[in-house]
Amino acid sequence: MGFPKDFMWGGATAANQCEGAYNIGGKGLSTADVMTSSYNGEPREITNNIEDEKHYPSHHGVKHYLHYEEDIKLFAEMGFECYRMSIAWTRIFPNGDETIPNEKGLEFYDKVFDTCLKHNIEPIVTLSHFETPLGLQKYGSWTNRKVVDFFMNYCDVLFRRYEKKVKYWITFNEINVMSTKPWMAGGVESNDEQTRMTAAYHQFLASAKAVQLAHQINDNNQVGMMYNGHIAYPASPDPLDVERTTQFMQQMLFYSDVQCRGYYPNYKLKEFERNGVELPIKENDLEILKEGTVDFISFSYYLSHVVGEGTPLTFVGLNGVKTGYKNPNLATSEWGWSIDPNGLRYILNLLYDRYQLPLMIVENGLGAVDKVEKDGTIRDSYRIEYLKKHLLELEKAIDIDGVPVIAYAMWGPFDIISASTGEMKKRYGFIYIDVDDYGDGSYKRLKKDSFYWYQKVIESNGEYLKKE
Repeated sequence: MGFPKDFMWGGATAANQCEGAYNIGGKGLSTADVMTSSYNGEPREITNNIEDEKHYPSHHGVKHYLHYEEDIKLFAEMGFECYRMSIAWTRIFPNGDETIPNEKGLEFYDKVFDTCLKHNIEPIVTLSHFETPLGLQKYGSWTNRKVVDFFMNYCDVLFRRYEKKVKYWITFNEINVMSTKPWMAGGVESNDEQTRMTAAYHQFLASAKAVQLAHQINDNNQVGMMYNGHIAYPASPDPLDVERTTQFMQQMLFYSDVQCRGYYPNYKLKEFERNGVELPIKENDLEILKEGTVDFISFSYYLSHVVGEGTPLTFVGLNGVKTGYKNPNLATSEWGWSIDPNGLRYILNLLYDRYQLPLMIVENGLGAVDKVEKDGTIRDSYRIEYLKKHLLELEKAIDIDGVPVIAYAMWGPFDIISASTGEMKKRYGFIYIDVDDYGDGSYKRLKKDSFYWYQKVIESNGEYLKKE
């Protein structure tokens, strides 16, 4: 049967990684704006205040703020039916806690959505994608319940302003990153589990309230959660390795358990009891979580892990997950990420079996160093091979396993700043952008070989995958 007729093909970006214009149009500073590039293999640095001698890649991005019309036109040329993107909270509320929104910011996204719709591209919009307003630090960011109210004010403005332009919303990008990279997930600079879980609780509450509000404003609205697609295989059949793998997955999946089922799972509550973690539950909170479950699950998928008895269950620092094990059966990317197409089918089945909700793949791609040839071509056959193998596994999940998948949005359709390293040389796109790690270049857009390949995949609704 192949891909459904109404399946949406597209791509995905994040505002802080592509827009640039960090201080234009009334935009305030976000957590992303004070993160440096990685240096000599060291992780990205958080400075809190902008220091002149440091390089902050979000400040220039790839100038999508200025080139959005050109970029979306290129998406349309490929045949995109959806574009998963994010709104920069600080373009709408520069400090996060204002009551009156910034009109210039709202007008910018009006133009972006209008351009998408002109080309029959459905926007899928993430409300909070790794750029919490820096102005909320004075409250303790998401550790403070007041931030829930600030977020709801932001949501209310967006749901009403774009009611006729946006149908699909995602509340928090990769919400389980609160356990691995809390600064990115919510402006929380702490390795203390009580702090992280308090912040996560407030994001759960905010997400549930956002779902309810979106449905009240327009019952056609569909609101989803997003899972950072961590999956793990046991290092061996040893029961201790298998047990540790289950525990590792619970550390990640409890986030989707709460947002999809509407309550904390028993295994997490018992863990909190053992470790002395207390949730800041107030009257009616549990009802809000129960009534604000999501309509769909979106997730990113790049790699799989191997977990064994020696894998730590605590996550520290901007590098996030380290299991201590590698999979000898898999190749790796230039950045050491395992390449596991079969894992995509595995996670699709895992999530659908667990929650029985429709799914969207909103990030999947290969970061690599691309070379522009003398004739201006970019021969990225390695990217085509990566995507083809993953898409064939996606088709199996749909056609053989019966998993309902709404959309596939490849990360990222044009080269953007890497979230993990802040580099430009780690390129993902179908479209090459002439800019280096330090923001120098013409910013000219060039089509890679994969551009034309994806164009044929979309035009044939996936049938071209079988003809190569």
